[in-house]
Amino acid sequence: MNFLVKNVVSAARSYFPRSIEASKPQLTRLCANPGTQGNVLSTTNSYIGNLIQGFMQMRLGSSLNRLHRLGQFKKKKKNKNPLGFGTPFAKGVVLKTVIRKPKKPNSANRKCVVVRLSNGKEMVAFVPGEGHNLQEHNIVLCRPGKIKDTPGVKIRCVRGKYDLPHVIKKTN
Repeated sequence: MNFLVKNVVSAARSYFPRSIEASKPQLTRLCANPGTQGNVLSTTNSYIGNLIQGFMQMRLGSSLNRLHRLGQFKKKKKNKNPLGFGTPFAKGVVLKTVIRKPKKPNSANRKCVVVRLSNGKEMVAFVPGEGHNLQEHNIVLCRPGKIKDTPGVKIRCVRGKYDLPHVIKKTN
């Protein structure tokens, strides 16, 4: 029996690069001696079936053991938050106020500030609304949110928190 199994494995190795389904009857024919029928042939046939199933799994690139150990592969989402993962807000100190020009079809200047955040990063933050009184050393609260038409501006200041007041209502 051991000799028969070795022959099956060597035959399977030689047939592996070719089509696996086409080699099953050929392998059965190789191992089926006309003198020995019955139990040996059925055992060989089941062994060939298991061998072919294993080769099919190898071709798919994963085995049941690997799926069991590691679980399904899940693609990792890229963290798009410029403040860092799981950071909805960050406190920052204004270094200077700047005016940024938007990309091609738009023309209104965007009022921005260069901010040193509490996590150590220096970024350009957009100041929403009309008018602001921010100067150097003022403290602002920043949240993620990029401005589509202004390159390099990925965070916004929050109005009504720390040194940045709410927008003043116009009176006629």
